[in-house]
Amino acid sequence: MEIAILGLLMMFLPTLIALVRSHHNTFAIFLTNLLLGWTIIGWLIALIWSTTATARRVSA
Repeated sequence: MEIAILGLLMMFLPTLIALVRSHHNTFAIFLTNLLLGWTIIGWLIALIWSTTATARRVSA
């Protein structure tokens, strides 16, 4: 049972990171993680996306 919970936490790690960082695309990261997270490439895309900048730049 603990292994299953640990596996789910690892699978949804990009979503958890996005939630903690208050990323403006958290729901899109969640969907990417849910639908493509079972592939290594989809999981890496969600992980990289969740660690990108959270604030939009203001142009002067």
